[in-house]
Amino acid sequence: MLISLSLRDFVIVDRLDLEFEGGFTVLTGETGAGKSILIDALSLALGARGESGMVRQGCDKAEISVEFSLKALPLLRNWLQENELAGEDGSCLMRRILYADGRSRGFINGLQATMQQLREAGEFLVDIYSQHAHHSLLKSVTQRTLLDDFGGASEQASQVASAYQRWHALHERRVEMERHASAYAEELAELRDQARELSQLGCSAEEWEALQQEHARLAHAATLLSGSEACRDLLAESDAAVLPQMHAVQHRLQEMRDYDPAMQEALDSLDAAVIQIEEADRFLKKYLARADLDPERLNEVESRIQAIHGAARKYRVRPEGLPALLDRWLQRMAELEEIGDDGVLARQEAAALTEYQALAKELSRLRQDAAERLGALVTAEMQRLALSGGRFAVALVPLETGAAFGLEQVEFLVAGHAGVEPRPLSKVASGGELSRISLAIRVITAQRGETPTMIFDEVDVGIGGGVAEVVGQLLKSLGSSRQVLVITHLPQVAAQGGHHLRVSKSSIDGRTLSRIDPLDDDARVGEIARMLGGVDITDTTLRHATEMLGR
Repeated sequence: MLISLSLRDFVIVDRLDLEFEGGFTVLTGETGAGKSILIDALSLALGARGESGMVRQGCDKAEISVEFSLKALPLLRNWLQENELAGEDGSCLMRRILYADGRSRGFINGLQATMQQLREAGEFLVDIYSQHAHHSLLKSVTQRTLLDDFGGASEQASQVASAYQRWHALHERRVEMERHASAYAEELAELRDQARELSQLGCSAEEWEALQQEHARLAHAATLLSGSEACRDLLAESDAAVLPQMHAVQHRLQEMRDYDPAMQEALDSLDAAVIQIEEADRFLKKYLARADLDPERLNEVESRIQAIHGAARKYRVRPEGLPALLDRWLQRMAELEEIGDDGVLARQEAAALTEYQALAKELSRLRQDAAERLGALVTAEMQRLALSGGRFAVALVPLETGAAFGLEQVEFLVAGHAGVEPRPLSKVASGGELSRISLAIRVITAQRGETPTMIFDEVDVGIGGGVAEVVGQLLKSLGSSRQVLVITHLPQVAAQGGHHLRVSKSSIDGRTLSRIDPLDDDARVGEIARMLGGVDITDTTLRHATEMLGR
């Protein structure tokens, strides 16, 4: 549920802090007062595209903050956790900053978020219906989506789409195989020869590294032996060796220490150095004992290296890349062998088609049930909306072949009065009829949805009189289970709201500013009277407004 909205320097609003209640809330105001600001601000907080012109003139940036309750929204709580955007309490704070230079930043619970993340979170929170949404009902995809949502078949429709994609991919693969069967066979034969060669070579990345190290050692064995002997001479064996001289220094320091204990520090340092040099000498002694010249092994290593280099040059990779190349060949061979087996691929395709058809038939069953119920409910509401004798139906038109959305096309049909057959909504409904039918469909289908907040932006355009009062009753009934905000210009609708907000504008220091205020009972009478009577409000108009609110 929407809890609060805060605006700073947004369009013609300098500062606004607004709190919302549950149930049915109406938003009214004179034309041009800025009623759409609420919709625009919410849309931006939920990731809609922003423009620099939305920053109030003369300001560097505009800020929008919207707080929602997470009560009864476990899916959104899980989504916030998965995206590391969860807050500390049971609310969700959406924030958007628009800069005058066109830049934009978004935040969820104080953490920076992408526009895509704002939009994804917003889908759990708010549904917005504008007066232009009537025309979206003429689109087949909108009609199908509404029916599936109403019938609780959205998840089934998603499974059908996935199954169709799996079947279609296998079908395309089989067709591709049949078209290029000879080319695939030639490729497989060539890969088998190449893979056999590399398998026989049996080179691994670890072996290649070890071979290089061993070759360097064997190729420079004489240098290593002579160098090690020379180092031993310098350390311990020659007349001018290091170790005897250091032992002499140790002896002298020990004598000096007897006269001055401070010499112990120098003696300790020298002792450590002597130990390290003795360790080095012992290592060289062992190395010389093990090392030998082995020309035969050197020839073996060089032959192995040449073989690996030859294969690498042949297949245009680095020697260490040969194992990965063999893995790719083996994987491709497995794919080609599977493709080459007509029976395996055909069975996989048939199994995928069977799965798709089973899921699609269940979706068709759910749609048929939903179509009957939706047709009856909308038809009943049409009688109340000055379409007496009219009828609404949902046709499920079978497709010759299945599609990702199922086995049938969904089409909304309507008959404006008794005695005529329903025809497609786009062909028979006038502007006023479309508004009334659209509103009935939206209200009825929304009752089955899970979004906690619904906003209707002047969806009652083209409606008046007793029909407007019925529209208000529809929205009020919806507000019994949801939070419903309605921007309206009809007093018959506004009078039925449980809460009332008024938008007004004024000129301050040559600047036009807009504000939104909650109305108490007395103020509501005045606003309803204004909507009824225009500029001159008479006692009769006020009595009429009071009567409407009383009803």
